[in-house]
Amino acid sequence: MCGIIGYVGSRDAKPLLLEGLRRLEYRGYDSAGIALREDDALDYVRAVGTLRNLVEAAGTNGSHSHHGLGHTRWATHGAVTEQNAHPLTGCEPGRLAIVLNGIIENYVELREQLAGRGHTLTSETDAEAVVHLLEEEYDGDLAQALSRVYPKLEGHFSIVAIHYDQPDLLAGVRHQTPLVVGLGEGENFLASSIAAFLSETRVVMHPRDGEVVEVTPSGVRFFVDGSEVDPPERQEIDWDEESAEKAGYETFMLKEIFEQPDAVAETIGDRVRGHRLVLDALGLTELEIRNLRRIVIVACGTAYHAGVVGRYILEEWARIPVEPDIASEWIYRNPVLSKDTLVIGISQSGETRDTVNAIKLARESGARTLAITNLMGTQITREADATLYTRCGMEVGVAASKTFTAQVALLSLLALKLAEIRRTLPQEEIDFILDRLHELPQKMQEFLDGDHPIESIAQRFHNEPFFLYLGRHIGLPVALEGALKLKEISYIPTEAYSAGEMKHGPIALLAEGTPVVVVATNIHVYDKIVSNIQETRARGAHVIAIATDGNEGIQHHADDVIYVPRTPNFLQASLAVIPLQLLAYRIARLRGLNVDQPRNLAKTVTVE
Repeated sequence: MCGIIGYVGSRDAKPLLLEGLRRLEYRGYDSAGIALREDDALDYVRAVGTLRNLVEAAGTNGSHSHHGLGHTRWATHGAVTEQNAHPLTGCEPGRLAIVLNGIIENYVELREQLAGRGHTLTSETDAEAVVHLLEEEYDGDLAQALSRVYPKLEGHFSIVAIHYDQPDLLAGVRHQTPLVVGLGEGENFLASSIAAFLSETRVVMHPRDGEVVEVTPSGVRFFVDGSEVDPPERQEIDWDEESAEKAGYETFMLKEIFEQPDAVAETIGDRVRGHRLVLDALGLTELEIRNLRRIVIVACGTAYHAGVVGRYILEEWARIPVEPDIASEWIYRNPVLSKDTLVIGISQSGETRDTVNAIKLARESGARTLAITNLMGTQITREADATLYTRCGMEVGVAASKTFTAQVALLSLLALKLAEIRRTLPQEEIDFILDRLHELPQKMQEFLDGDHPIESIAQRFHNEPFFLYLGRHIGLPVALEGALKLKEISYIPTEAYSAGEMKHGPIALLAEGTPVVVVATNIHVYDKIVSNIQETRARGAHVIAIATDGNEGIQHHADDVIYVPRTPNFLQASLAVIPLQLLAYRIARLRGLNVDQPRNLAKTVTVE
């Protein structure tokens, strides 16, 4: 979720690049840098931390360059250091540089091949392989060199390159991540988001996947496989600058709900290569994994619900007992721990005080500890033995959305890795699940692009005084998370329960017309769920079911049905939660509420 801005024209590039990066800060970053074509070489400034550090390092004078590019980095490969910050250079630093968003999945092989051919790689990043490949291919035409490099890359990425020998020219290419051209008078921009240059121009062009774009002050050209092709259509954007930061969405929360396919794809990323699963940062040897006797997952709020999903997946695939627990309760229980216990702490921010304290307690008690977080260098990463990162970029909305689905995806990878080492699943089943995981972002996008009755349901029920959410098995944590979203942003009292426990109290809350949201996707307890639905309808409740595509029978039991794409049982949580996020969102908006900043809530809870 990094940010890219490039400029060619007649104005001083440095202030334009720095301002463009400032407008991309909302995406999240941990380091930043710029490259400027000066009289004798490319000049670089990089800094770790906030953009203020880069501005101070760059100074206010000394450059009249009209040609350059900038980058804000969200670390995925390599630590947060100046050495790993972009722009990245090749063996001749003053000649060629690139910036890259996304992930190069085959970077290990590429780096090994480049080192074997005599290249010196100086960073820990996947992106550095690209600049060295460009260095080999460059013969005076940067766009053609990029056209030859593009087929060698696997993953999802956007790249922009600059070469000293071609003044006033940038070349870029994208594959499944954003890249946009901004068209001006005698100047042009190339960026990862319209927000970067919206104050300068509102005329844009969107390169298609695999198209190499060559940008100069006088025009833009597009190439496929080295041959020039017709440019994409020009568009005039009517967003204001605040809307640009939200990519045209009305709120950050809605934007982040729609970013979930990318967040899950990024999180899976190069950790899955074909049917090879790589989790090098796990911090456990194969012997330690085989000797594990118990896993404890500690978290709060949405992260806790992701942990409950993880319990079902880890127990089913890796055959290890798993206890999800609320961190604020667990730390005061005097928990029983040993060296064959793995304690996993999940925190989007990495600063959730109760979860950090839980990991610290676990480590001091002799257990192995693993953090799952979205932010490098945070407190939980310093307390845990090892860390696995989701790759979601900045999540601005207080009510979490994309971080939940990314945490679930990462827990799925972890469960498969443990199953692989412990040999609790046959390899062909692991391969099958990995293939379905790769398809998951596409299925999420399919749902988001589809037509669903969410608006109609929200219109009818946004003034209801109470909702009940029900689920069983993997659907229970989905129901818990859906109910939390409704409470957080609509302020409607909501109860979430195991459907099998409904008869033990919550059924007393039902009255004529009470909306009951039931997660009823195709799992092995589906028939039990249908029985629970019938019990609620017998009391006059209005049932809203989340069901799997093709299940027409559910329509005989529910008043409204929202269908999600078909996927195996244990991957359904990431799909079934999306309609619940959208339903809560639409109800809150119809009630006129600020969904990005709900009352009394904070994005990061840093106190107990």
